[in-house]
Amino acid sequence: MRTGKIAPQLSSMQAVIEAGPPALDIAHAALEHARSGGDGVLPFGDVRLKAPLPQPVQMRDFLCFEEHLKNSLARAIDVAAAGAADPAKARAQLEASGRFTIPPVWYEIPVYYKCNRMSVIGPDEDVIWPRYAHVLDYELELAAVIGKRGVDISRERAREHIFGYTIFNDVSARDYQMREMTGSLGPAKGKDFDTGNILGPCIVTADEIEPYSLTMIARVNGEQLSRGSSSTMHHRFEDCIAHVSQSETLYPGEVLCSGTVGGGCGLEHGRLLAPGDTVELEIEKIGVLRNRIVKRG
Repeated sequence: MRTGKIAPQLSSMQAVIEAGPPALDIAHAALEHARSGGDGVLPFGDVRLKAPLPQPVQMRDFLCFEEHLKNSLARAIDVAAAGAADPAKARAQLEASGRFTIPPVWYEIPVYYKCNRMSVIGPDEDVIWPRYAHVLDYELELAAVIGKRGVDISRERAREHIFGYTIFNDVSARDYQMREMTGSLGPAKGKDFDTGNILGPCIVTADEIEPYSLTMIARVNGEQLSRGSSSTMHHRFEDCIAHVSQSETLYPGEVLCSGTVGGGCGLEHGRLLAPGDTVELEIEKIGVLRNRIVKRG
């Protein structure tokens, strides 16, 4: 219904999240007004979606999918052994070294790093290839957006703090990432560059979605490269929220990313990106996040 009044609660997605249920009530009323033929409605083709949260309050990226981790470690052995004089011998030595097995701590806690929240772009924006990198990759992830402030949140109450869900493409400079992480820190510049963090195409509110039964599909130039499911998360968002909020306050507008679904990056398939590629990441009930890779001279 129309009131003729300005609704500051709808001035941005961050404002909606911070205002909580009252803002959603106003948004629902506006939607019903549009559905009933009300004015102020624009055709979808006349608008361009931007990142739903252009500057999130905070971003954390976890490593929640065991299959992705196993696949990536196996691929790292393939790459290292292929460059050796005796590939079979090198492979046996690498496998025996224990460096390419999942560490026990991964099963104990949901490990994460903090992303660069200032480098976020949205759907249909170009990803600019970082000048220092030679190998670029996409990563298909589900992300939860925090809607309610809290500290020392129990796993049992964690879902109450989730506003909604979106798609995250964690674009990665693989060559630089692998190099810097030998220094026992990171990732940093392997992940941190302008246009490297992509969110969208929208945020679906938590009441509209069951997060652990979603099909997740990755395509490059229209070719489907992987199909996975959020049901395979070893650590779930409840675990992540309980872990992070220990003696640390979580705020509305923070984004917690799941890490890559099994098969959800080019590294796992030996198919890395090239300039001009178009990446489409799709998650059931959320939509498609589409971006083009651009390398400037």
